[in-house]
Amino acid sequence: MIRKLFHYVMVMILALAGVAGASPRKPTYAPVSVKLRAVQVARHTWYVPGLRGAATEHEGFISNAGFVVTSKGVVVFDALGTPSLAHEMLKQIRKITDKPIVKVVVSHYHADHIYGLQVFKAEGAQIIAPAGAREYIGSQQARDRLEERRLSLDPWVNDDTRVVRPDRFVTGDYSFRVGDVDFQVSLLGKAHSDGDMTLYVKTDRVLFSGDIIFEGRIPYVGDADTRNWLRVLKQMELDRVVALIPGHGPLARNPVRAIRATRHYLQFLRDKMKAAVDELMPFDEAYRSVDWSQFRKLPAFEAANRRNAYQVYLSIEAEQLEAQK
Repeated sequence: MIRKLFHYVMVMILALAGVAGASPRKPTYAPVSVKLRAVQVARHTWYVPGLRGAATEHEGFISNAGFVVTSKGVVVFDALGTPSLAHEMLKQIRKITDKPIVKVVVSHYHADHIYGLQVFKAEGAQIIAPAGAREYIGSQQARDRLEERRLSLDPWVNDDTRVVRPDRFVTGDYSFRVGDVDFQVSLLGKAHSDGDMTLYVKTDRVLFSGDIIFEGRIPYVGDADTRNWLRVLKQMELDRVVALIPGHGPLARNPVRAIRATRHYLQFLRDKMKAAVDELMPFDEAYRSVDWSQFRKLPAFEAANRRNAYQVYLSIEAEQLEAQK
């Protein structure tokens, strides 16, 4: 009896020791059927082009991301809309280099750009985001969006998906160098979101614009400050840029044309909605009265345009009320 008890105790001790010495379980991610590919833009710079569509189409693969391979490590820009997509992006990076992921620069804290952050955080990367993202992290809006995506993008967004808090909040423009590549971060403030910023790869003369620029599709306005967004676009100096990677849509080899298209759409919205507000015209009537034909064939028009117009209508009302105080 004593011998059996001794044997049992030893087995339990060895089993517990084995558990204690085991390596931590690596996270697993639901496989995706969409194909990710890394496209080289310049000597050091690559991007992963998302597909055209609404936020939950194509398994969430509707935004762009990119990365820069330096002699000392990899700098990533944005992290895609699910951990599964980010995991696939990491596989693409590993086909090109085995250097560590040292930084992730986040253009803004919208779901389609941030849910992959946990993959790169697990690689040891420093997460850098605009100061305006503080308002989103921990908010009810962030919790609601995550719950919605756990339903609409299951199993790629699930109970293990989380909103990653940045290691650094950017409060002003700054430059940094990794290995043989120089970078410039520009803080744009509240424009498309509560906080937006761009990353300029100086060595390659390539600009990652985030959602400040939409190429070949209707922008998503959301709760953006369109007045400031237009101001930011007008102030952008693109004469040194040879390629622009927008938050959505294809690579722009003609940056001036890309910025002009986004500016034109936003200015058109503001002009038409301001005229309606000035005339005290109800929104439904205002929307029906506008000729949208020049934008109607663009991707995401049906999904985004009416919502964009309504948001701009409300924001102009608010601007006018504020001006009267």
